[in-house]
Amino acid sequence: MTTQTLTPTRNRPEPRFTMSPELRRAVLLTALTLAGLLVGLTGQYLLHLPALQWAGYVTAFLAGGIPAGREALHSLFAERKLDVDLLMVLAALGAASIGQAADGAILLFLFSLSNTLQDWAMGRTSSAIQALMDLNPEGATVRRDGVEKWCELGEIRIGDLLVVRPGERVAADARVVRGQTSVDESPITGESVPVDKAPGAELASGTVNLNGSVEAEVVRPAGESTLARLVGLMEQAQTQKSRTESLTERWESPYAMIVLALVPAVYALLRFGFGLSVDDAWYRAMTFMVVASPCAVVISTPAVMLSAMAAAARAGVLFKSSAAMDALAGVQTVAFDKTGTLTQARMTLTAVHAEDEGQALALAAGLEAHSEHPIAQAIVTAARERGVTPLTVTDAQAIPGHGIEARLPDGQVAWAGNVRLAQRQGATLDAAQQAALSDLGARGSSSVIVGVGSRVTGVMGVADALRPDIRAALDALKASGVTHRVMLTGDREEVARSVAAEVGLSEFRAGLLPEDKLHLIGELPGPVAMVGDGVNDAPALARADLGVAVASGTDVAIESADVVLMQNDLGKLAGAVRLARDARRTVITNLAFAFGVILIVAPLAVAGKVPLPLGVLAHEGGTVFVVFMGLRLLRHRV
Repeated sequence: MTTQTLTPTRNRPEPRFTMSPELRRAVLLTALTLAGLLVGLTGQYLLHLPALQWAGYVTAFLAGGIPAGREALHSLFAERKLDVDLLMVLAALGAASIGQAADGAILLFLFSLSNTLQDWAMGRTSSAIQALMDLNPEGATVRRDGVEKWCELGEIRIGDLLVVRPGERVAADARVVRGQTSVDESPITGESVPVDKAPGAELASGTVNLNGSVEAEVVRPAGESTLARLVGLMEQAQTQKSRTESLTERWESPYAMIVLALVPAVYALLRFGFGLSVDDAWYRAMTFMVVASPCAVVISTPAVMLSAMAAAARAGVLFKSSAAMDALAGVQTVAFDKTGTLTQARMTLTAVHAEDEGQALALAAGLEAHSEHPIAQAIVTAARERGVTPLTVTDAQAIPGHGIEARLPDGQVAWAGNVRLAQRQGATLDAAQQAALSDLGARGSSSVIVGVGSRVTGVMGVADALRPDIRAALDALKASGVTHRVMLTGDREEVARSVAAEVGLSEFRAGLLPEDKLHLIGELPGPVAMVGDGVNDAPALARADLGVAVASGTDVAIESADVVLMQNDLGKLAGAVRLARDARRTVITNLAFAFGVILIVAPLAVAGKVPLPLGVLAHEGGTVFVVFMGLRLLRHRV
């Protein structure tokens, strides 16, 4: 029987990340600030044209200063706090007031660049939630009072009968009342094998009906469905701020207040305490503000992180923000989803137990060629790869919840399916076949029994194939310094145990719902990274200190994650950890140097030992140094 299926969500082209209007505006303003700076420098030092010089600097001040000034005023009046935005704008104006407009423009450009990098990481919550909601169809066919009609999602009520045909997504949580089918639940539960559904079975919204039309009674409205709960979990999880964000917010306002308070204090001390003239006191105070402005401090982290992110991207590891890079540097625990992450989410024939394996496989392939079930396709693919020609059968008929049967050329009935189908055919497994069946079940493989009439000719095992070299990848991750690795899966206990043993993981949790994964993430030794690919992983990816998704995963997982493995190669994760830790060490070095310059040069500027040109040289020299330290990471190999 021919069935229709949706295009799998896993094997899709590489995702493309588009800029939001806000990010495009930030990039444009940063570019305009840089252009104005370059024009100003050209007019001042190369062409000696004052009009061109001031046109460039004014452009840089407007493009770089207005956005920062707006944010500074909002923080000042709406949130009642000072921040670095205000300090940078005043430092730029202060530099201009003593004839150093170029230095002020440089400060504004570097600060604008930093803010643009931060904006790059914003807005993931809305896009992730939208991708999640896209799993729901726009509506469904509903039978009310014996009449079928199309209803939009919001019109579906408890008690309605959903008519779900092959290839359609389930629009609401429901209970099957008529018909039998198999359902792909991997986007929601992580279950790698399609689940048979009969009357009384539960259907979760967002899952895909693979074969057989069913009627199901709606048990929960759309607003309380499985997908709706996932959306709520996403919203809650993504409100959790990273340690980096919290630390930045904690120190930003005090730093700005200290510097701003010191500028008039320095002026007053020099003017009235030491008797300097107004011009000299103002000159030194402005020199102090320029030197104390955190230009090198601000660019220290972005310079390093941009280089590290570029090196990682070259190797196929996409970091969505510098905070993600910093978070990976501190990770001590990595939690892995199973289906589609450690495995390929592709069923593969793993065992054939028969007196004549070739003949049994030929019979099974001939039968399963008439089915689109993933297990059937695994058997057909295995026969093709092994050069086995499928037997010709006729009158093939799928038996929902059991398997498939057909007639051989001699008229005998051949069949392939589960134990229930064998019993239906009156077949009995001998001791060896029963042992093989038990062994396959213990290893977590799905079993297919093949027979002719009442005779069993073979027992086959089919399981989700592991990713190539996955064990070596996990061993390399441990060698990189990640001390704790655990597998979290919605699959069955026996499947999880078998996979964990094969990949070398000593700890796993099985039978988990999305909320269970979310809860466990908070209990694991932190900082925690979560690696996943499905809808069911999205809340955990968002809640973890770092979310890592494989590019073959669902849109929701990719949008929710902080890091995407674009080549689906988990072997790159260990290299990314080493790169992130090198980046963190470089950031610490840069910050120590930048603050050291401020602590040494600022007092000398107040004492008049550092003229403004030398102060600018020290200030910008420090900036060049930290940028150079960051650029060296471009050579890093992941």
